[in-house]
Amino acid sequence: MMTEAELEKFPDHTFGQTFTTLKCQSSLYLTWLEKKLKRNGGQVHIGKVDNVWQLHGKYDVVVNCSGIGSRDLFGDLSLYPVRGQVLQVHAPWLSHFIREADGNTYIYPGISSATLGGTRHKDDWRLAPDAKTSKEILDRCCALEPSLHGVRVIQAKVGLRPARSAVRLEKEMLVKNGQQLPVVHNYGHGGGGFSVHRGTAKTATRLVEEFIPLLRGFYAKSKL
Repeated sequence: MMTEAELEKFPDHTFGQTFTTLKCQSSLYLTWLEKKLKRNGGQVHIGKVDNVWQLHGKYDVVVNCSGIGSRDLFGDLSLYPVRGQVLQVHAPWLSHFIREADGNTYIYPGISSATLGGTRHKDDWRLAPDAKTSKEILDRCCALEPSLHGVRVIQAKVGLRPARSAVRLEKEMLVKNGQQLPVVHNYGHGGGGFSVHRGTAKTATRLVEEFIPLLRGFYAKSKL
């Protein structure tokens, strides 16, 4: 099993391949991404945003990756939660991904644990794990991989996938009381965020770049 320190040894261009073809564990991957951001001069600020206009004047462009929070921040009622429950288990002998055709039952080996899933409950906002559901997940996964019988369960986890008819990936210029707030939306990935995040992030970056000439003209006029 690779540790976070060992993962740091991989060149940036091979890291994505390492996660997708060998073993994936999103918590370590996100930590690695944050460190990479900081090494390149980025900053991380933690806080609560109740209204997107709180950011006006602080940032030139807002990139909205708030997921299910876009219902409240931007009034997108087409966005809905799909509740997912999974189990983390200690199964270091697993080396292959196993997934049923419908995608509801799967076994994903990770770096420090394996993930067994899962559920897809639309419009279900419950965040607490359900013991009956955990048993059903374990039974289904044991049917796929008998070596999991008697496996040690580390943790049951629940998440709300931010789903909509399609990912919202677009620019929007908000206007309020004569003030403008450039926004790039990048949310609504449902359960596929880990799979497509690199592509949508690159598109979001391009959309931010398209805003820059407009901002230069806006600031030039403001100084006159």
